[in-house]
Amino acid sequence: MSSYRTEKDSLGTKQVPSDAYYGIQTLRALENFPVSGLKAHPSLIRAYASIKKACALANSELGLLDKKIALAITKACDEILEGKWPHHLLAKPGQRPEGAQQVVGWRDQFVIDVFQAGAGTSFNMNMNEVIANRALEILGKKKGNYKTVHPNDHVNMAQSTNDTYPTATHLAALLQSRELLPVLHSLEKSLLKKSQEFKNVLKSARTHLQDAVPITLGQEFKAYAEAIQKSSREIQRRGELLEEIALGGTAAGTGANTAPGFREKAVAHLGRITGLKLKTPSDARMALQSHWPLVAFSNALKELALELIRIANDLRLLASGPTTGFAEIILPAVQPGSSIMPGKVNPSLAECLNMICFQIIGNSLAVDLAAQAGQLDLNVMTPLTAHNLITSTQLFINFLPVFSKKCIQGIKVDREKCEEYFGKSLSLAALLNPKIGYAKAAEVFKEALSRKKTIREVVLEKKLLTAEELNKLFDPQKVTGPLN
Repeated sequence: MSSYRTEKDSLGTKQVPSDAYYGIQTLRALENFPVSGLKAHPSLIRAYASIKKACALANSELGLLDKKIALAITKACDEILEGKWPHHLLAKPGQRPEGAQQVVGWRDQFVIDVFQAGAGTSFNMNMNEVIANRALEILGKKKGNYKTVHPNDHVNMAQSTNDTYPTATHLAALLQSRELLPVLHSLEKSLLKKSQEFKNVLKSARTHLQDAVPITLGQEFKAYAEAIQKSSREIQRRGELLEEIALGGTAAGTGANTAPGFREKAVAHLGRITGLKLKTPSDARMALQSHWPLVAFSNALKELALELIRIANDLRLLASGPTTGFAEIILPAVQPGSSIMPGKVNPSLAECLNMICFQIIGNSLAVDLAAQAGQLDLNVMTPLTAHNLITSTQLFINFLPVFSKKCIQGIKVDREKCEEYFGKSLSLAALLNPKIGYAKAAEVFKEALSRKKTIREVVLEKKLLTAEELNKLFDPQKVTGPLN
């Protein structure tokens, strides 16, 4: 049978499993919020451990926290940040699996559901208790001996959930954006490579899903790359808004229970620990009241999702067929497409990207709603904002490299089909305007449509222009503009 230790808080006592590093307040939250089964993302855990370490260092330098206790707290934080693991897990202590940037130590102890008490008090206390109990072990004490190291008095010294949870959310978003931006750059490069590969593939453009003037397939792909580049720059720009952090504001942004100089020291230590350019906000109270920077970053992710949906849908249309659709491009076959139709292959990766982006747009709406729900001196909906921001960014980080490698890089073109559509496009009539006028060109269009002839055939039959004149009008370089 499991053994227990007795812990006490302001509401009474509870039996906490002896091997647990979390304590009574975490246990209460486990009982109160059995909602989704989803736990904190490694980025948020790492962000919070960085905050606790920075604050312990600042308080120690100010002479407010005993140096031995501060050292034990920072060592416990380092174990989380360096990915050291409890002995009872399958992984060996100190082992760092692949993706070490996302590895956190003692991860099985961060048990709070992402849907929890407002403001994130439950998770903040989960972090405080785990660090306190691990620090006690480092000092040779038993877990739960909070007279030596207390979750509130020592680990949470000069802090409040009010300022630490928004700070952790900013940090987690910034840390993830450092992973996302190279992923977007790689996707952009893949699209640019295809634009060069297809730069001489002449085809019919389509507007309103109807035939339009000629364009090259390379130009279409270059435009896709440009959209990704601009989206990436906007994510980076709005990420800079998150560099202002609420740390040191404590309750309601007042800075209550902090010593002079604490905020500056803690922010400086936190910047060094995370490698991020961090600064204090121009108004500490706004940093707690408003989620505006988080909404701006969330909307940048949403805008990227909208662009990706558009691109994915274009690829699905251009690849539709193979015999009854556009069939201008051929997407890589990654899996059989039907359980009943033999040989059928679907645009599975583009479909998956669509679904991911739909989810991200939904996440962004939830962030918007959480932002407007802030009341008076604190927005207590930060846990929802954090969860949705981190989830959205992680979806991009996980899937876009797969989409780039298995879809974009393997796209092939059916040149004959593209040339056929170019030659048959009745919108070539638009190129006749300077020579024969809009009205006459419209007559040519109608006749070609009714007789199922090409524009070239009708013009030559009616001797409106010579073959040489048509060749000049329909010259790809003049018609499409720069091919690259």
